[in-house]
Amino acid sequence: MFKRVLVANRGEIAVRIIRSLHELGAEAVAVYSEADRGALHVRLADLAYHIGRAPAAESYLSVPAILEAARRSGAQAIHPGYGFLSEHAPFAQACQEAGLVFVGPTPAALALMGDKVAARRFAGAAGVPTVPGTAGPLTDDATAGAAAESIGFPLLIKAAGGGGGKGMRAVRDPADLLGALAVARREAGAAFRDASVYLERLVERPRHIEVQLFGDGSGDVVSLGERECSLQRRFQKVVEEAPAPHLPPDVRRALWGAAVAVAAAAKYRGAGTIEFLYQPSSGAFYFLEMNARLQVEHPVTEMVTGVDLVQAQLRLAAGAPLEQAIAAPGPGALVPGLHPSAPGPGAWDLGLHAIEARIMAEDPAAGWLPSTGTLQVVREPGGLGVRIDSACEPGLEVTVDYDPLLAKLIVWGRSREEAIARLRRAVDEYVLTGVRTTLPFHRWLVRQPAFCAGDLSTAFIAERWQPPAEDQAIPPAELDAGQLQAAALVAAEEVVGRARGAAVRRPGRGPEAIPPASRWRTLGRREAQR
Repeated sequence: MFKRVLVANRGEIAVRIIRSLHELGAEAVAVYSEADRGALHVRLADLAYHIGRAPAAESYLSVPAILEAARRSGAQAIHPGYGFLSEHAPFAQACQEAGLVFVGPTPAALALMGDKVAARRFAGAAGVPTVPGTAGPLTDDATAGAAAESIGFPLLIKAAGGGGGKGMRAVRDPADLLGALAVARREAGAAFRDASVYLERLVERPRHIEVQLFGDGSGDVVSLGERECSLQRRFQKVVEEAPAPHLPPDVRRALWGAAVAVAAAAKYRGAGTIEFLYQPSSGAFYFLEMNARLQVEHPVTEMVTGVDLVQAQLRLAAGAPLEQAIAAPGPGALVPGLHPSAPGPGAWDLGLHAIEARIMAEDPAAGWLPSTGTLQVVREPGGLGVRIDSACEPGLEVTVDYDPLLAKLIVWGRSREEAIARLRRAVDEYVLTGVRTTLPFHRWLVRQPAFCAGDLSTAFIAERWQPPAEDQAIPPAELDAGQLQAAALVAAEEVVGRARGAAVRRPGRGPEAIPPASRWRTLGRREAQR
């Protein structure tokens, strides 16, 4: 196992990876932008390095700055989390050339799956059905017009260089095609530095289901089951769950088999996800894309399998065999039924159901517009069956520089009904003030009969969401004395820890969670002696 790993990310995913590293007995190296000097992931890490200004292009997307931090820290590996550089093949290649282990797929696999058009062709060659669309990126508007006429309306414009809803536009009227192409290209170029787009037929009201995979790079691939990701707004996920409700056993096994076939053909290494569109009326499903990284919604799979996916990534990257890397608690090295050839549909799980609600700094009542400000009151729920992946604290500045994801609320139960009951209780307890969040939406959702019945599609939110007559969000409040004291401690730690502009070490991980500011020290002298 690695002794020291750099986490090339921020926010809740950086906190989550750091905690897994500490459980494995490894040291964690954080990187931070100017905006994140006092962030929780910085304070939890053993070493922390400043890598640039707030804009991601000048910090978390700066390959030279991250590699330099890895060199100075003596890290053996880099975990990219998700977003930022997690699917950037040149970054993975640069890590290899610098003598660092990239905790993720090979550069070749990233290049293949990062090109959504090439990935579609590859899946088709592996015998997996794909949504009808163009065979390659569009070269000009005339070609786009001819292709659109051939595919038929409605259709989707999609970015060739990435996903997550960026560079994606639905077009129902041929007269809107050219304008939508221009917008999609601009958005794709800004998000992925690649403005190329392609066309797909728009599949109406499907379910969005993805399969979690692990591969060893030699063609051996196992599935850890599927997740339901149909609750979306503007093609971006809001709520996910595992397993997918009311999925026929034969469809479940077919989805697992198709996902394994694609990853095995690619000799995929590490954690990855194959996404599908599924039409319940016909039973048909189509390959959508492969995410060659950890997914935001990975905790629901962890809750129903007992497998820590981040630790599995780290073990596999350190050279452990696949069976050992994904070993779950309890007897046996492998969770029974991980591979789709195993007997019994759904045998891979522990009989649990898990749901994740993304807590975003967005205002659902105002068209899901981003919200900025300073977090003031932070009271996160707890109790049996509740997990919070979060970096929220009083005083946290929420800006437009980064993704609006603040935290993830994950609940699990012995049935979907029990999980929903816990989610309802947890979102009612959750308090975040200072910015608008998606909590009012989640409080509405858990009381919708259609959601509780599992009647889901990608059109659910667009068709059903109605903002409450009275905003259920608790209005912003001033920081009380205790919260001001906590914020002052954060500031003191920052001043002491970075007074010399070098790395910061947190001395030991004993019973106390975070040492007081007086015990922080810089490593400037030690670094100079290396």
